[in-house]
Amino acid sequence: MNNKEFIAELAKRTEMTAKESQQLVDRLIEIMADALDDGDTINIQGFGSFETRKKTERIIVNPATKQRQLIPPKLTVSFKPSTVLKDKIKSGTKGQADS
Repeated sequence: MNNKEFIAELAKRTEMTAKESQQLVDRLIEIMADALDDGDTINIQGFGSFETRKKTERIIVNPATKQRQLIPPKLTVSFKPSTVLKDKIKSGTKGQADS
């Protein structure tokens, strides 16, 4: 599913226009990015959690030249799915609402 398909599906399910849905998604991503930039963890019940992790610096070797290079440390975003999401994917409950 690409962004356009996602926005169309979200608009359909929420009875919003595609433009309103796009704005909603943009604001959500903006809020999440700000929280992750501040070092916060984002937990979404039934979906999973996002957090920033620091990758340590490391040395790599170029196989062609055998030259060693230092890769500096950097921050990355990691996602850990919830057990509810994992179970839904495993059982194939596509489109079914929880009762």
